[in-house]
Amino acid sequence: MNKAMGILCGGILAAALSAVAAAQTIVVGGKAFTEQQIMTAMTVELLKAKGFSPKREAGMGSAAVRSALENGQVDVYWEYTGTGLGVFNKITDKFSSAEEAYKRIKEVDGAKGIVWLNMSPVNNTYAFAMNRDEAQKLNIVTMSDLAKAVKGGAKLTFASNAEFYARPDGLPGWQTAYGFEFDRDNVKRMDTGLVYSALKDRQVDTGVVFATDGRIPAFNFVVLKDDKHYAPPYNLTPVVRKEILDKYPKIADALNGLAAKLNDETMAKLNASVDVDKKTVEDVADGFLKSNGLI
Repeated sequence: MNKAMGILCGGILAAALSAVAAAQTIVVGGKAFTEQQIMTAMTVELLKAKGFSPKREAGMGSAAVRSALENGQVDVYWEYTGTGLGVFNKITDKFSSAEEAYKRIKEVDGAKGIVWLNMSPVNNTYAFAMNRDEAQKLNIVTMSDLAKAVKGGAKLTFASNAEFYARPDGLPGWQTAYGFEFDRDNVKRMDTGLVYSALKDRQVDTGVVFATDGRIPAFNFVVLKDDKHYAPPYNLTPVVRKEILDKYPKIADALNGLAAKLNDETMAKLNASVDVDKKTVEDVADGFLKSNGLI
């Protein structure tokens, strides 16, 4: 083979490999809070280990990442069953189990070309938290206790991120379910991460938290019991566009394997590693995948 022919063949091979790599580029979306950032980083590393060229698009809002999935700008991300049902499909039915909720969202979104892979045991539901000593002082254990206190004239302040404040299954739905309403001036809207520090520093009396957040035990918060079972299951689940899954079916095996390794306790520890121990999202994700033999 002469030099010119070698260069030509080399160029063709490089172009072919480049085309294959481009064909296997998977856009991984994710929301802005810690748990989602960890899951996005894990998914990127896992897909990279499986031979894909993942592109990370993290830090999006719920509506934005779902819209990006629907219009093909994002190929895969981790969503919560309750969000998929209530926010994106306006389904407010009560389900007797997490499995029933998962079955329903899998069916409804399946008709839209969106595939919910295996549901993880992680149930990151919204919850209301207080400083433990303050809750004990006010004798508040349940959401009904909180509602009774507010209706009785207690001027309790509440910290909420903008999304929970506005979404129908957020603060409006909780207040309707429990028959109370915070005074408008007593609701303090702020970024999700600031809710925990505001509550810890006693700038507010209560705040919305994610049930699997590692700062709850670290900061000695107590989660108020949802005694009317208002919150639907919010099981963390990988969601993929059917078009992508049909093209690259091995994505399912990879993400289902990761989902099977997760539970509430594990997720809380991972979140605490970032939010309390100040490790990077990438280090936490990489450590978990390697320690569990996933990469």
